[in-house]
Amino acid sequence: MEDSKIVELYWQRNESAISATQEKYGKYLSKIAYNILDDVEDSRESVSDTYLRAWYSIPPHKPVHLSAFLAKITRQISIDIYRKRTSKKRSGSEYALSLEELFDCASPDGNPEKEIDATELSKAISSFVSSLPRETANIFICRYFYFDSIRGIATYTGSSESKIKSILYRTRLELKNYLEKEELI
Repeated sequence: MEDSKIVELYWQRNESAISATQEKYGKYLSKIAYNILDDVEDSRESVSDTYLRAWYSIPPHKPVHLSAFLAKITRQISIDIYRKRTSKKRSGSEYALSLEELFDCASPDGNPEKEIDATELSKAISSFVSSLPRETANIFICRYFYFDSIRGIATYTGSSESKIKSILYRTRLELKNYLEKEELI
């Protein structure tokens, strides 16, 4: 079913919108949730909560890109679940590994007093990613938006894991330099 038809079902408050969403995007959303949570049950909970939040968000929102709208909701819910869970214990999810990789290039010189405005930082990172070659930008987004594993990205792109690691390392260095130039770190 086309996204516009699914969105229209939400607008009509037709419960089949949820089953159509689940059929079309269930695996996609589960992958995003699992990459963050590294737990099947928590991932299921996150995806179920995504459907509920979509139900209450559409209307008033009328997303043009339903997949991106749902991905954003799933990421937010999964990150919240992850934070609650890890306040009690540590985990080795792709989310944790990705954040650890980015910490060095986006942290404000290790100085907690130097707060970074999240909106400003987000805009700067978006601008930086937009300036990257398409393949590099896709790899960066797969790792740091979707929290895909290095192995998964290598398989997806047909490259070796070492090449992906190298591209990500160089891109993080470029990002750090860019953020320093913009005086955000």
